[in-house]
Amino acid sequence: MARKESWTQNKNLGHLIALCFFVLVAYFFYAAASNMNYVWKWNSVPKYFAYNETITIEAPIDGKLLFENGKYYVDGDEKVELKKLDSSFSFDYQVNEKVYEGDYIASKEELKAGPVLNGLWTTLKISFFAALLTFFVGIIVAFMKLSSYQFLKDIATVYITIVRGTPLLVQIFLFYFIVANIFELDRFVAGVLSLGIFFGAYMAEILRGAIQSIDKGQLEAASSLGITKLQAMRYIILPQAFKRALPTLVGEMIALVKDSSLVSVISITDLTKVGKEIVANTFSPFETWIVVALLYLTITSTLSLIGHKIEKRMAAKGGMS
Repeated sequence: MARKESWTQNKNLGHLIALCFFVLVAYFFYAAASNMNYVWKWNSVPKYFAYNETITIEAPIDGKLLFENGKYYVDGDEKVELKKLDSSFSFDYQVNEKVYEGDYIASKEELKAGPVLNGLWTTLKISFFAALLTFFVGIIVAFMKLSSYQFLKDIATVYITIVRGTPLLVQIFLFYFIVANIFELDRFVAGVLSLGIFFGAYMAEILRGAIQSIDKGQLEAASSLGITKLQAMRYIILPQAFKRALPTLVGEMIALVKDSSLVSVISITDLTKVGKEIVANTFSPFETWIVVALLYLTITSTLSLIGHKIEKRMAAKGGMS
């Protein structure tokens, strides 16, 4: 006889209760915000993402506006080409009409990426390059920690201890003001290296633990079949280790994206620094930081979704191909 499902285990009812809970939480924050003496400016948010910039062409000298061979000129004491002027502009003067130096000859509106999109692009670039460096450092240090050479193990241990034992913000300051100055590194490079080195230490420990969790008997079996240790690590051990470590690796990548906001302290115009600048200029802290938070949430949710997809694919294949 089939066991009767409890109401607490009913999925549809559970979804409904959870939805009601979130609606109540949203209403609570809405009611609290309504009692604040704050003027919301949501209509200004779109221009953070994109805005129309007016581009104007001025007359460089006194003269006559000419159009010859598909190009515009001002013909005065000398003939000056207006290189940026084309038919996409709205003209305030006609061809062959007299213009004077400083006059606006033509203008047009052009859609430009707003500060939020520029900051988002910087955050994505920093996170991407830092993630590559994180994997590179993590794999090397993990194998150093597992090495039979004691000096490699000692170097890896000291590196991991120091990096994991000090705050990322302090490391960014030290790296930027000392290392970056010595080697004359760009602040973007300094930010990427700081993040990569910091998260590389955590990645190394994750990979080391995952590799050591694989039964040593598999290496022995591979050796008995004439497979070299390097081949066994590449085709047998690492695929299983990555599969086991994948959820934690995705978590580290999500943490990297969020902690990339700390590079704003060395004047890298990422999403967080853009948020600070917008707040300083518009005095709209709530709208700005809500938008910034939602963008970070979008990035991290996408990473989480990709991680789940890869995890399901690996589970179906039994490992990494």
